[in-house]
Amino acid sequence: MRLALITHRFVKGDGQGRVNYELARAALEAGHTVWLLASAVAPELAAHPGARVVHIGTGGLPGSLLQNQAFALGTAFWLWRHRKEVDLVHGNGFVSWGAVDVSSSHFVHAAWVRNPFHTWRLRRDAYGLYQLLYSLSGRWLERWAYRRARCLVAVSEQVRGELVAAGFDTQALHVIPNGVDVAEFAPRHGVRESLGLPAGRLLLFTGDLKTPRKNLDTLLRAMTRVQGATLLVAGGLAGSPYPRMAAELGLAGRVVFLGFRRDVAQLMRSADIFVFPSRYEACSLVLLEAAASGLPIVTARATGGAELLTAECSALLADTEDAARLAEVLNALLADPARLSCMGQAARRVALQNSWDVMCGRYLELYRELLEQGSDEASAGAGTGHAVS
Repeated sequence: MRLALITHRFVKGDGQGRVNYELARAALEAGHTVWLLASAVAPELAAHPGARVVHIGTGGLPGSLLQNQAFALGTAFWLWRHRKEVDLVHGNGFVSWGAVDVSSSHFVHAAWVRNPFHTWRLRRDAYGLYQLLYSLSGRWLERWAYRRARCLVAVSEQVRGELVAAGFDTQALHVIPNGVDVAEFAPRHGVRESLGLPAGRLLLFTGDLKTPRKNLDTLLRAMTRVQGATLLVAGGLAGSPYPRMAAELGLAGRVVFLGFRRDVAQLMRSADIFVFPSRYEACSLVLLEAAASGLPIVTARATGGAELLTAECSALLADTEDAARLAEVLNALLADPARLSCMGQAARRVALQNSWDVMCGRYLELYRELLEQGSDEASAGAGTGHAVS
């Protein structure tokens, strides 16, 4: 198979980039030739003999809006010149003005812009306005891209529902949840001292600390009612309002802001509970990373990817804004070490069923089905004398 994958970054350091990194790795290991159209590609992928790296620059333009347009034009030009050299093209959201065969939806702008907690509704400033413009343009561009794909892949049942609500054909929709590295994220103990973490029960939250979407504010309010635990918060602090909020709530010493961290796997091995009451997610990788680490999980029922979790390994919140209920759940879990242990073991079992290999196998099977379908249509067209579009 000659496969072209299009995304901005094939790297381990971000969500969509990690998904595509693993997909490229699996396709290369399966013996396929893979063109990687991106602005950044991990060296180990680029060095593979089956990889063909196509660097797509963004011209040093300011802001994601302009950079994404430059990237989409660059990929469209490459497809126009080389489309006959590849069997299948896989994009991610709006990444090209050219048509693709498969498009994975990692985030639905049409759903997020309607959310009552969209950044613009909470921050009527320059940053909020930029986020509104980004979402509105993303809504139009993703619709344009998805209408031209042969099939869509939703990364969670939530995303599938949002695409159906946006009017996309259910016959062309597939659901392939994101995966997790069950070796990198695994239950281990005894690393707290080396990380300089406090003793006692530890709750862990990770995410973007500039936006209200991750809902750290509700968790901080809940912490005023939680006894006998310290909250660790991992995420970049530049422009974040939450350290000040924690201080105003009198949580000094009970909430530790760790800043941006590359050792999230080690932090997860050190925590007792992973808390992630996000207001909107498509399919959060961090939920499966916590599950693979053997962590009990407290998250929102509506969080994308939460459908992969079981009642045995998680507590799902019906209302993301109910700080009192969140505190009640956390206090009950902290008071029951035996239950925490059982939940951690159940979480690990869930993760093992959703490894990167499982995800990649489903994508590769989809590619084979599409190629076979194309061959059948071509044969039918040749037999009847009609052209196949």
